[in-house]
Amino acid sequence: MPDLWTVSTLNRYVKQSLETDYRLQDLRVSGEISGFKAYPSGHWYFTLKDGSAQVNCVLWRTRAERQSFLPRDGDAVVAQGNVTLYETRGQFQLDVVSLQPAGEGVLYREFVRLKAQLEAEGLFAPERKRPLPAGPPRRIGLVTSPAGAALRDILNILRRRWPLAEVVLAPTPVQGQDAPPQIVAALHACAACAPDVIIVARGGGALEDLWCFNDERVARAIAACPIPVVSGVGHETDFTIADFAADLRAPTPSAAAELVTPDQQQWALNLEALRLRLAETLQAHTRDLAWALAERQAQLRGLSPQGQLRSARQRLDDLSARAGSALGYRVSLDRARWRGLSQALSTLDPRAVLGRGYAVVTTTTPTQLGPAGAVVRAAAAVQPGQTLRVQVHAGEFITRVE
Repeated sequence: MPDLWTVSTLNRYVKQSLETDYRLQDLRVSGEISGFKAYPSGHWYFTLKDGSAQVNCVLWRTRAERQSFLPRDGDAVVAQGNVTLYETRGQFQLDVVSLQPAGEGVLYREFVRLKAQLEAEGLFAPERKRPLPAGPPRRIGLVTSPAGAALRDILNILRRRWPLAEVVLAPTPVQGQDAPPQIVAALHACAACAPDVIIVARGGGALEDLWCFNDERVARAIAACPIPVVSGVGHETDFTIADFAADLRAPTPSAAAELVTPDQQQWALNLEALRLRLAETLQAHTRDLAWALAERQAQLRGLSPQGQLRSARQRLDDLSARAGSALGYRVSLDRARWRGLSQALSTLDPRAVLGRGYAVVTTTTPTQLGPAGAVVRAAAAVQPGQTLRVQVHAGEFITRVE
């Protein structure tokens, strides 16, 4: 045996020792599944644990394909396999050949029992759930580990989505047997700062890593908190008692940060849309007021003395024009009538007859026809030697009857 070992030599020797010990080969181990992960390669990695110890396990793809069920955290199983060592990490593990279900595990049974008890008390009732703030939160409380990746993820999202919010951190361990009372104390301290909402969070992990959030004290403290509580514990597939007691469950810590904050970019778009709507409404209202004012001004102009005087003057001008037209028409009618009468008189005028060559013969002395100037209408009415006056169109003369 060498006096000085290298790490590789030591791990290889231990691996060979484990694999050549018949008592550690083809053995059956009972325990509870925890931290189960099925990788894209098809290999399964998980931890087999009981109340006081645990062992890492691996089940290769060719064997996993022959399994009749897909295990999950909390399942009680019997694993058959060989003890070996992963040399690269010096990690003792069980190389599993097959898995058989053995009923529910201890932790899972405790989870189901406590969930049923608290649910029967009404701790998970929907009517006692408090709604999140309607508007953007001004102060957000965080109950989580100050050293965890969950805190960094939450802060990054809060800065991106709503940097106006004040963040109050109540630091606490989020794993281990001593964590539940410290989580309760941190929750009370955070509520005393009067935030608008509280996020209780931690990153993903195995079932036992998240077990402090299945503690009855933590669940009751969340339910009794006067501030709305959002639970963001583990990954999307992880469920804890704290998730049921909280007012809202988020699948991850990052999702919890998104649930409690609005998107500032969306708010900016909404504000711009509201600004445009307000501008359009003001323009329309101003236009309506201008039309109403113009209508009132027109009514006032119609009721003013000046307007009435202008209307009266216009009516007077109109009546004058109509009277002038009527008078002119009447004069024209009278003129036409007088022209007709004049033409009729001209036709009846004796002088007009004389103009056609006729003459009027009258006596110059009294005769049987009458006094001088009597019209001679028959030749027998005159005597020879009698003088007569003959009036023609252009003058008159005296003649004597022969």
